[in-house]
Amino acid sequence: MSSAVIEQIAALVPVGSRVLDLGCGTGELLAYLQKHRGCTGYGVELDDANLLACAQRGVNVIQLNLEEGLAIFEDQSFDVVLQLETLQHLRNTEAMLRETARVGRIGIVSFPNFAHWPNRLQVALGRMPVTRVLPYEWYNTPNIRVGTFADFEVLAHKNRLRILDSFGIQNGQAVRSFPNLLASMAVFKFDRG
Repeated sequence: MSSAVIEQIAALVPVGSRVLDLGCGTGELLAYLQKHRGCTGYGVELDDANLLACAQRGVNVIQLNLEEGLAIFEDQSFDVVLQLETLQHLRNTEAMLRETARVGRIGIVSFPNFAHWPNRLQVALGRMPVTRVLPYEWYNTPNIRVGTFADFEVLAHKNRLRILDSFGIQNGQAVRSFPNLLASMAVFKFDRG
């Protein structure tokens, strides 16, 4: 995640929040939130190397497979639950989205926007997209789901989630006009309404 994207996401997190970062990777964002936004909290990660990187950054991290859910956390136990670039890797996306809303007062998700115009063009030419945000071929991608900005709006409505803010990100910049077409990454901030 680039520093520009980290800053865009961090700006959505209220100062002093208690944060749970699902699929936190090396803990870069949570470390940034601790240092620049006065946040506390935990990362959740499965990969051993990423766990070590989090510990070296001073980020509290729990090893947990997100496919198993978030039963270890009580309702509304965090101010913000981040799920950045993880939804597309999960088998039970809808259940994890509901869990995000249950555990946190606010949820923030991001994922590659499959409807970005270069992706549409590659599909129109008969190929699955390979881009900076979707860098894998169809046969070796870790993504088991593809979604669009517009798809998430429908999913949020179906699950009675209220979208508080949404935008796309393209080259580190927020895209608020036609994000479904013009942004490679979708970002949504929501609550249970």
